[in-house]
Amino acid sequence: MSTPWQRYAEEHARTVDTMAAVLLFASFLLGSEITMPPGSRPSAAGPTIALAAVGCGALLWQRTRPRTVVAVAAAATAAAAGLGQLPTPLLLGGLMLALYRLAVVTDRPTARRFYFGSLVLVVTTAVALAPAGVPWPLETISPAAWLLLPVVAGNAVRLQSAYLEAVHARAEYAERGREEEARHRVAEERMRIARELHDVVAHHLALANAQAGTAAHLSRTHPDQVHRILRDLAGTTGAALRELKATVGLLRQTDDQDLPLAPSPGLAQLPELTEACESAGLTVHVHVEGIPQPLTAGVDLTAYRIVQEALTNVTKHAAAEAAYVRIGWARDNVTLTVTDNGTATALPVPAQGRGFGLIGMRERARSVGGAFAAGHRDGGGYEVTTRLPLYPGATEPEGQGPP
Repeated sequence: MSTPWQRYAEEHARTVDTMAAVLLFASFLLGSEITMPPGSRPSAAGPTIALAAVGCGALLWQRTRPRTVVAVAAAATAAAAGLGQLPTPLLLGGLMLALYRLAVVTDRPTARRFYFGSLVLVVTTAVALAPAGVPWPLETISPAAWLLLPVVAGNAVRLQSAYLEAVHARAEYAERGREEEARHRVAEERMRIARELHDVVAHHLALANAQAGTAAHLSRTHPDQVHRILRDLAGTTGAALRELKATVGLLRQTDDQDLPLAPSPGLAQLPELTEACESAGLTVHVHVEGIPQPLTAGVDLTAYRIVQEALTNVTKHAAAEAAYVRIGWARDNVTLTVTDNGTATALPVPAQGRGFGLIGMRERARSVGGAFAAGHRDGGGYEVTTRLPLYPGATEPEGQGPP
């Protein structure tokens, strides 16, 4: 979090640079008064003032042309040293600020090259043209140390800024990742609810339509059976409303307790499903092979919905009098096969998965790691086969379908 001074410096950069140039100009003139030995101050005040104005005035462009500013400041400082000025921190102030700005906005090799170039220029001029009697450490070691300080500080500031930017970028990337994951989960939930609504509506409406048609037909030939069929029709519509109410309840808020949700259906409700189909004129034969195994709630619901959708397709599309459901239990999976003896071709194998019913069954099987296949039988009729793992983590190998 930036301080008030940092915010002011960012918002009024030109004002801050001007104030720094003025202060360093005064510092340059003050430093020119320090001489060694005492009393040897050069009498050329005009050139000193001109060099201070050039070296410090160049700092007004330190943010846009940092390399040029370092070169100008180094030349002005070296010229002042050549006039006999002692290279103290007061005299080096403008060059130090220029090197700091260069280290902040460029890379380390660039700052190093300009540092050594400025140091060689200032030290060589001071040693060659300075008056006698000045200790050599003040002309060599002192400028080297004072000019190195802003370069090190500028590199540290640049590395810290780069680190903070990297942390900020990682945080933004992680936030985008969380948003993408949330959108992905929302899309998956929408698809799941859409499949549930499709299965519930399609199945019960198909049965209700078949029951109503059967009742209309029998009203002329067997009026005594119409009452039973209408009672079954009422049960079908009531079951549809209950399942719709439970499914739509998933969209309610979590703190809304007004709508109790019914348990998800499973293979245990298969007798009620076959009874409803028989009331619509379709006889369903169920055959179980092997020893039934416990299923997880997701696999149990998937198995029920696939059988339900397959029987719905038989009722809607196949001119069949009977359908056959075979449940084959194995050690680690269960195989569901639904066939009919119809002769109609109203339900072709869809190209690239066309048809919401078959797409829904295939997606349901894959969602729990199972495999799905559907197509016409050689001897007539249609067959839907799916193999589901008893535990969703045991996925089917890629490309391997049910037998």
